[in-house]
Amino acid sequence: MVRPPLRILHDDGDLLAVDKPCGLLVHPSALDAHEEVTAVGLLREQTGAPLWPLHRLDKATSGVLVFARRVEAARHYGIAFEKGTVRKSYLALVRGWPPPVGTIDYPLAKDPELPSAGQPRVPASTVYSRLACLEWPFSVDERHPTSRYALVQVEPRTGRRHQIRRHFKHIAHPLVGDTTHGKGSHNRAVAQWLGVQRLWLHARWLELPAAGGPIRIACEPGPEWAPLLAPSRP
Repeated sequence: MVRPPLRILHDDGDLLAVDKPCGLLVHPSALDAHEEVTAVGLLREQTGAPLWPLHRLDKATSGVLVFARRVEAARHYGIAFEKGTVRKSYLALVRGWPPPVGTIDYPLAKDPELPSAGQPRVPASTVYSRLACLEWPFSVDERHPTSRYALVQVEPRTGRRHQIRRHFKHIAHPLVGDTTHGKGSHNRAVAQWLGVQRLWLHARWLELPAAGGPIRIACEPGPEWAPLLAPSRP
């Protein structure tokens, strides 16, 4: 299957940002060894130039993905990511109605692919605000005739693997479509209701520090998000 070119969001000679679709790996991974198509490979073919990914997005996550075009830029912006001076904002659909605003400070096991017991834990912090409440007319739990979900804006203050997904599981509001940390019954019900099966997590914008002022790169969510972006707000 021939994939269409990745949509370029930003290109200034040092940074190249694209709109990564859900279902696309950023780079080859032993956890998905059979998958040969990656964002790195597609972009190198598309641009004819070497590129260095500056951060990760899970395969199932869509949105802003940033690369460096030069080794010097990779080093410079890599330090900014390590220091935590890069801001990132995500859009997510979660189960239930969390409080209107919140901060999740909860240390996470270093490797989410291994059992947490016995692993060292690293500090992790996530800030969120609830954008909308949704109540849909189908039952997942026989105790309730309807099902509640919420659209949230999320800013991770640290960059741990699967941080957003693990943090919302910790507060009992897992992301819809998360096959690892979520609830299968809700994932299936929402997929049927919306007609889309995916992890409902989108990297909406990313802001990098720069001498002339912050560089903000934005990527609006795809059309599948439209039913969630203008709901009634109880």
